[in-house]
Parts: sequence; structure tokens; C-alpha cells
Amino acid sequence: MSATIATPTPLQLQIRVAPDAPRTRWRATTCRARPASLPDAQVVTGRKGVSEYVEAAQQLTRWPDGGPPRWFSPLECGGAGGRISGAPTLLYLPGIDGVGLGLIRHHEALAKIFVLWCLHIPVKDRTSFEGLVEYVERTVKLESSRAPDRPVYLVGESIGACIALAVAARNRDTDLVLILVNPGTSFHKSKLQSLSAFLDLIPEPFHLNSPEFLNFLTVLLENFMQMLLTFIGRGTYLEEGGQALSEFLVDVLPRETIVWKLQMLRIASSFVNSRLHAVRAQTLVLASGYDVLLPSREEAQRLQSMLENCRVRHFRDNGHTILLEGGFDIVTTIKGAGYYRRSSQTDFIADYLPPTPSELKKILDSFGYHFSSLTSLATYVFLRLLLVTINFWNFRILNFANLVMLSTLPDGKIVRGLAGLPEEGPVVLVGYHMLMALELVPLVAGVLSSTGINLRGLGHPFLFNKYSEQLLPESSLFDVCRILGAVPVTTFNFYKLLSEKHFVLLYPGGAREVLHRKGEEYKLFWPEQPEFVRMASRFGAKIIPFGVVGEDDICDVLLDYNDLLKLPFYDIMDKKLNKDSVKLRADCTGEIQNQPIHPMVVLPKVPGRFYFIFGKPIETRGREMELTEKENAQHMYLHVKSEVENCIKYLKEKREEDPYRSILPRLLYQAVHGHNAEIPTFEL
Repeated sequence: MSATIATPTPLQLQIRVAPDAPRTRWRATTCRARPASLPDAQVVTGRKGVSEYVEAAQQLTRWPDGGPPRWFSPLECGGAGGRISGAPTLLYLPGIDGVGLGLIRHHEALAKIFVLWCLHIPVKDRTSFEGLVEYVERTVKLESSRAPDRPVYLVGESIGACIALAVAARNRDTDLVLILVNPGTSFHKSKLQSLSAFLDLIPEPFHLNSPEFLNFLTVLLENFMQMLLTFIGRGTYLEEGGQALSEFLVDVLPRETIVWKLQMLRIASSFVNSRLHAVRAQTLVLASGYDVLLPSREEAQRLQSMLENCRVRHFRDNGHTILLEGGFDIVTTIKGAGYYRRSSQTDFIADYLPPTPSELKKILDSFGYHFSSLTSLATYVFLRLLLVTINFWNFRILNFANLVMLSTLPDGKIVRGLAGLPEEGPVVLVGYHMLMALELVPLVAGVLSSTGINLRGLGHPFLFNKYSEQLLPESSLFDVCRILGAVPVTTFNFYKLLSEKHFVLLYPGGAREVLHRKGEEYKLFWPEQPEFVRMASRFGAKIIPFGVVGEDDICDVLLDYNDLLKLPFYDIMDKKLNKDSVKLRADCTGEIQNQPIHPMVVLPKVPGRFYFIFGKPIETRGREMELTEKENAQHMYLHVKSEVENCIKYLKEKREEDPYRSILPRLLYQAVHGHNAEIPTFEL
């Protein structure tokens, strides 16, 4: 973004740390354009939170400044050295405080994938809501004209979300991506509405100077913030400094500014709600469950029903200041929702960002939660119909210390670990899909953690359908799949992944294996056609068959699809779940053709252990012409299928020899040798 982006004023606000100051102290300076380098500046590293926000905001607000609004780029975002090529522009629109530092915890992460600019509205600035919309709109148009093939991101919280929606409504043909954080469109339903109504009853010359009113306003805001802190304390996500945040809002911001912002929020809410029908932009609403200032959870559902291209992510343990709270990462949220793109259309291959070490650790730490959520997905609607409650446990024992991963060297020798996997692609890993895809997270995360190889799974369209999310108990249930690299299963995506030499994870059994019936565990449901062999041979890709066992040590199927069909009214749910679903095997016959998405009821067990084995790599390089023949391709296909079945058979037999198959011996071993110690298994 050049200096000309701030058309109303040539000044750009540059945030930087004074060399002789403590690392938490900030100094604000102005310059006509961002210099290419700042030799006298120091980059503040590490995660910041409420305390750092308050201190930096106090630095920005202590000088008398009547405006106008302006853009600034935080020092951590300076330079493009570590930024991804073709990064889109992200404009942050602050909430009622107007400081522009609401993303302080996320500056460094955002700067790697966006060109980040933040809007600063001085405390004494009195630009109207319409004026702010026009100012942001001019910036959006400049950025859109500068890079017409890229979207412009608008991240707005509270009143900033109203500005983003207003800009989108006025620029329907501009490629915008809106990230709305606890949007202020619900002002008319919030507790702040009563305060605004009270102000209307008092003549303006009096309410700003009345000591009674100022005391009332101070107490009211302090109560609001204290309520916020109380609720957030239950989730323990808000870091130290919450009281400082309350004091900042009450003591640093002038009372007349607070009154002005409340009145603006009321106007903004009415303005935007009358124009929601005009918003076409791709929209992601982030709603906090403990937001005591705004009814954000209910408002998110309303916006989702009114906006044509909108998804929602709920954060039930977070409060109104979610952007400043620990445990929340806006970059991970954007990636998980599938909202990061660098062109006019989402490219699941080119726009994919591999998980960072912190993201991978979080996935592993929360795997027990994902398992219980997945189980809840399978039972949610059905249990509501029967009014039955089943409490699933949240074991976190399926970590790498409990997994057994084996691989096969080129000479056929089986070894523990992943030394048998090729170091370079293209590679196609073909295997058995366990019940409810229980193996997916430990498989992909385990390979990535051990080898640095990112497996790109070809996933069912149900995982990427925004309408499917509305049927789930948690809309973010499948976000972990997208973070780990899943792409919709299409011929084009398969072709592109192989052409770029990726490691592709393929399950020919698809949904039929994942949602198999009683007694069908470890049975392959592959189509008759050699779907992947010719494509793999076209790029000389290695094919690695693999097997996994352990689902029968995790849970038993109580009610499968055949049982559900016998229940009254289930057909209504069945139609809703599979409405407009993509038929992946329309050219097949028999039950392979019919792959409906449906719930299941399972009975959890005291968990056993997962076992993986990767078979000997099968070469296709040099056999391109040979495998174009249908008969040869079919022979190769049956050979791969046979190898997968042999892998499963091998594991089922060998696990009987594992003295640590049950949970108690494993827990005892970890108690003696440490939680991260590799637990032994059967002799190879």
C-alpha cells in the first residue's frame, strides 16, 4: 500500500519501539510514507495481549488529535521479506475504541500472509459514520485497482464490522472478504441500546457536563467490563490486564467520545441492517459466546440467514474482546474456514498454507476434543429425535506416544517409524478409511510432525459445503481437515496435486467406508474401475498402500444406516443431510454408487491403540504407456487393493502380540518414562 492510499491526509502513522525503551513501551511517530527500512527501530516479538494493547493505546491517545482518521502499518508488518508472494491487502477497522490496535496479538502472523493496514480514529475525531464509510471505500477502490486480481480483506469488530458491511453493500462488484468480529449490527438488541435511549432523553448541553451522568456512565461501563471479565474468567482465556482495559476505556477515552461512539453505533446498526440484502461479499462472522455487550451468538445466526455468502464460527468460551484473548488465533480461523485466497477464486492447492508448529501442537492437544465432537456429529440429530443423552469422554491419549507407525523399506523390510516413505513426490497413499475417519488427524499430523511431509487428502464435498455446516453441532468441526491440507475430491485437484509433486492421501472407499454398517469394519468398499492408477502413472507417482486398525478398540456401532431407516421420521433428516449433495460415484453400480451422509450412534470403549503400516512403494515411473491399457491398469489396481488388505491383516494379527495394546500398561509406562516417551509395541 503506497502513501497515496490515505487520500484525505498524506500522513501515515508508523508504530515502532524506541531503541532505549523497554520492549513493551511504544512510541508513535508520523511520516509521509513508510520507509523501506527503520534502522533505529526494534521489532517487538512474541504474543502480546491486553496489557500491551492498553499501553500502546495510551501512547496513541495521549496527544490532542482532532483527526482526521488515517491508516498505519504496525512495525511488525514492515517489509515484505517474510511475506508470502501475492499476499492480499487486509484493512483492520477497529471497534468503539477506534485506536486501531485490536489485532496487536496477531500482527506478526497476519503480516506473513497479508499486507496489513489498520485504521486509527483519533479520540477527538468527529467524522460521521457515513464519512468513515466513504474513507474506507476510497481505500478499498485504490487497493482493488492496484491489484484487481486479488481480494481486499476487511476485518471489522463491533462498529468496524458495520463499516465493512456498509462498504460491501455500496460496492457489490468489488471482490471483498469480510471478517466480522462480534458485529455491532445487533446494537438494537443489546444492553448498550438502553444507554443510548437514556442519552436521547437528556438535552445535549446537559448530559456531557452533568456529574451525575458522568458517574452513571463510568459506573455503567465499569460494570459492563467487569461482567465481561467475570464471564471470560469462566473460560480463562482473557490474559492479565483486563482491569487495565476497563480503566483505559473509562478513564482515557473522553466521556464525550464515548457518547459520540455510542450514538454512531446506533446509526451504523440501523444504516447497515437496512442494506444487508445488497451485500454479496464473502463473509465470515466470528461470534463470542460470552459477549455481554452484544448478543453476538444470536446475531451471527441472523446474519448467516440474511447474507447470501456467509459462514459463522462460534467461540463459546470467549468474550467481546476476543481478538485480545489468549487461545484465539485469527489466522488459524481464516485458514480453517477456507477463507484465505490470493485470487478471485479459492485455489485449494495454490492458496494452501501449511500448519505452523503452534497450529499443529494445538491440533494434537485437542485431538480428544475433535474425536468427541466427531462422535457428537454422528449422533447429534438422531439423539435429539430420541431425546437421549450420551456422554462421550474426552480422552487425550491418542497422541504420538500411543500410535504405532510402521513403514516398509524398498527391500521389503518393515521398520518402526516412517523411514520407508519417499522423500520426494509425487506420491499417492492409498488405504482404508476408518469409521468416522478416526485415523485422519493422527495420520496426517503424525506424518507431518515426524517427516515434514504434508499429506494432501482428497475429501468429500460435504466437508467444504457451507450448508453442511449449518447441520453440525459445531460449524468449525471440519476446519482441522482444511488446516491439515484437505481439498475437495475432483479430477482437477488430483491432477494439480500430482503435477506439483505433492503427497496425496486417497481413500477409494470414501463415505461408504467411513460410515460403514455393523460388522463391516476393515472391509474395503472400492469401486471396480481403476480410478487413480492411470492418473498416478501419468506423473510417474509412487503408490503406497497402507492399512490402519484400532477402530474396534475405540467404539462399537449401535445404530447404523440400516437401523436408522427403520425409525419414524428419519427420512426427513436423511433428505436434509443429502440435499443437493454431490454424487461422486454416479457411474458405479451397487452400494458403491449409494454413499449417503448419515448419522451413527456408537458406544465408546476404553480406548485401545491405533496401528498404521505403510506398504512397499509401487513404482509407476517408466510404465506410463503400459498402464494406459485398461487391462494393465486394472491389474495394478487390484494389486494395490490386495496390498491394503494385507496391511490390515498384518496389523490385526500383530497387535495381539502387543503388551501395550490396552490403556493401563501404556499409562503405567508413561508414568515411569515420561508422557512423551515412545511406548514399545510388538516385535517386528
